[in-house]
Amino acid sequence: MTQLTSDVDKHTALYVEAFNSGDADAVNAMYTEEAVAVWEPGVALTGKARIDSVKEFLAAGPKMTAVVRQSFVTGDTALLIVDWKIDTTDADGKPEHLTGVGVDVLRLGTDGHWRYAIDDPYGEK
Repeated sequence: MTQLTSDVDKHTALYVEAFNSGDADAVNAMYTEEAVAVWEPGVALTGKARIDSVKEFLAAGPKMTAVVRQSFVTGDTALLIVDWKIDTTDADGKPEHLTGVGVDVLRLGTDGHWRYAIDDPYGEK
């Protein structure tokens, strides 16, 4: 269920849809091969570590909402500022509500689709 788009304004909504479906392969397909994700402030993940982190996080069945606050595009690069919320469970199985302001850098691939190059959901920290 890969949901790539050539419309940067649709990227976040498609990401949320893939995320909420629990399909780690669809979510991971929305990143460039060398993408950097900073899902814990100050800790950058790339490659297999980033891919495995998506699989592990989605296994708990989290649900996300996200609204793009700002979007800037120049050539094959886009910067998105995104307000997001995730409802999930913590390591003890207790409900956990996460929120943040994401700073996302997307790159337009040679196939005409946008993908995350940098995903920093805690961009305000």
